[in-house]
Amino acid sequence: MQTVNRLDLLRNSVAAFRANGETLGLVPTMGALHEGHLTLVREAKSRADRVAVSIFVNPTQFGPNEDLDAYPRQLAEDSALLQAEGVDLLWAPDAATMYPVGYATSISVAGVSDNFCGASRPGHFDGVATVVCKLFNQVRPDFACFGEKDWQQLAVIRRMARDLDLVAPYADQIIGIATVRESDGLAMSSRNRYLSPASRKAAAALPHAMREAITEIENGAEPGPVLALLHQAILDAGFTSIDYAALADADTLEPIDSRVYAPARLLVAARIDGTRLIDNMPVCPPAGTNG
Repeated sequence: MQTVNRLDLLRNSVAAFRANGETLGLVPTMGALHEGHLTLVREAKSRADRVAVSIFVNPTQFGPNEDLDAYPRQLAEDSALLQAEGVDLLWAPDAATMYPVGYATSISVAGVSDNFCGASRPGHFDGVATVVCKLFNQVRPDFACFGEKDWQQLAVIRRMARDLDLVAPYADQIIGIATVRESDGLAMSSRNRYLSPASRKAAAALPHAMREAITEIENGAEPGPVLALLHQAILDAGFTSIDYAALADADTLEPIDSRVYAPARLLVAARIDGTRLIDNMPVCPPAGTNG
């Protein structure tokens, strides 16, 4: 596996792959890798001749009171995991490489970024869209794999790619991979390691409560009362606050306040033990519903 942290070396490596007529997949990450990330790597390997992984803790997507400084950084351990998976290229730039002196450009994606994490973390998705666009332009992959755990992020990136007419990759080659979960159902996340043993155990109530809410909605219950019960169940489990627990259209992310007529997502962000966890799950229209 090649590991590069200079843009010219990255371009040389990518050019060598292309000279051999090889396809290239990209898995963008912020490191602190877990099985969820490695699942993305394996999917990319199944689709491409070569796979590149980026590791960059992007400062522009963190707010002033968020965990940028505390976010786990373990490049040596991550590199060993990627090597074992047969990754061909690790792109590991520093902040000065990604945002050199005088950098002054940002990408803002309206609509899909307005609610949920966009509302509770102002500026977050501007940072996401900007850094992902830069990664796409730097690596120029045939496709890129992202986890569906960050469903709103996935929607923002796809919209950005469509609106800016990106070709490497095309918007339809931004591939979402189903959320990988722990044995108790909790979505895998680099932030799970922040949790104390007691809070980690309590956190498993989140996906359980979400699945119960989805069953009710898919059986025809009105979303409003179901979401109110979900909100209370999350707090009763030991979460200290909830940024949102909402139902939204799966494509547009417009909130849904009444009966579900098209594929939707149940999205939650809540805090436990000082750690903000997010999750989402698909919601199907009740049987017999006409869109």
